[in-house]
Amino acid sequence: MSHPALAELRALSFFDEIPSLNGELLDWLLLEDSMTKRFEQHCEKVSVIVVNEGFVGPDMARDGLELLPAEPRYWLREILLCGDGEPWLAGRTLVPESTLSGPELALQQLGTTPLGRYLFTASTLTRDFIQVGQRDALWGRRSRLRLSGKPLLLTELFLTASPLYEGENEWSGV
Repeated sequence: MSHPALAELRALSFFDEIPSLNGELLDWLLLEDSMTKRFEQHCEKVSVIVVNEGFVGPDMARDGLELLPAEPRYWLREILLCGDGEPWLAGRTLVPESTLSGPELALQQLGTTPLGRYLFTASTLTRDFIQVGQRDALWGRRSRLRLSGKPLLLTELFLTASPLYEGENEWSGV
């Protein structure tokens, strides 16, 4: 199963440095807290549509592998995060198999639970970086996160219905 938004997510181009953007846009793109919690401020219900989930080899994991340890298998989860049933974000989580030990095994059992609900309740969560990306008029970001020091890569593409774009008319020239 696939979704056109995931092809757009995979086509994101990432900036080497944080681009000069409107403060409100940067506030969304550089958010260190849970995007799920941010979305909950803009709708009645946040839900997840799981598009792909399972182990893949490096050939299928491709995007972002240079940011993770080389391993024979990775857990890949691709989702649409929706606000009141409308897709607002395409998300891709890539987890080296070695990360999936102890409490982190729960990453394989999320089902339709948003990743942020799991990650941001973990006291051992740290973030190495946030890298801003763009695909045509759509914005995205990727982050290498660590749970108990073990890495995972989260890539997010904000879809056109996302509240991130609500002030878009005020961001002329962006």
